[in-house]
Amino acid sequence: MQEVKQTNHINTECTSPPFYKPIVTASKAGGLNFITQHFRPINCSLKCIAYLLLTSLSCLSVPGMPTCLLCTCLGGSVYCDDVKLTSVPPLPKETTHFYARYNRITKINKGDFAQMNKLKRIDLTANEIASIADDAFSGLPVLEELVLRENGVSQLPALPPVMTLIDASHNNIGATGIHKEAFKDMTGLLYLYLTDNHIDHIPVPLPDSLRSLHLQRNNIQMIHEDTFCNLKDFNYIRNALEDIRLDGNPINLSRTPQAYVCLPRVPIGAHI
Repeated sequence: MQEVKQTNHINTECTSPPFYKPIVTASKAGGLNFITQHFRPINCSLKCIAYLLLTSLSCLSVPGMPTCLLCTCLGGSVYCDDVKLTSVPPLPKETTHFYARYNRITKINKGDFAQMNKLKRIDLTANEIASIADDAFSGLPVLEELVLRENGVSQLPALPPVMTLIDASHNNIGATGIHKEAFKDMTGLLYLYLTDNHIDHIPVPLPDSLRSLHLQRNNIQMIHEDTFCNLKDFNYIRNALEDIRLDGNPINLSRTPQAYVCLPRVPIGAHI
């Protein structure tokens, strides 16, 4: 019986249909029959480009998929840092942490994070955000950390009560930029950073859980005796709040000594 050998010579530029078609030839050598199958490219480069383009577009059209070519997904975390985004991209429903720092996002719409029921952290540091729909984040049931540093936000939106960290430093938040009693129901809030804004008062009431309050370089001119303490309970001690920064405000902290009697440490700021 004569041995038959088959060899394939595949063009490596494009090895998936429809980028090639087989050309079969038969030959003899050394008493053996050889069947050789060649793959001849058919406008390979153009077809490859077209295929990749269609693949990219189809990827973007899949519900819940992020901007595949720009963002990196690792487990539940989606990283879209410094990729010139101008809006929030579609996100997988399983996303738990979203990072889109150093982009050109200008606004946050109501539906940008709709039905993101597992989202725990959003970091939008250093964008160009000037407006945020008031209910853009309030419907996120497990959102704990929101970072909006270095934007142009003038109004802090409503947030869910499970927040542990809020950082809206270096924005344009003014006297009316924070909802009344905005943090009252956030019983697990630990860190509140509002440095370098235009705030003229300390937003009260502050939850007992709060550990760190940064309000440097604002326009706070007065602290009331009940800002931190409970005037109705002289035994009240706010043990958790050990880090209060008020330096850079036009206020003399020594004028209201009774405002700090319940604190483990006196706030940092001007005392003269």
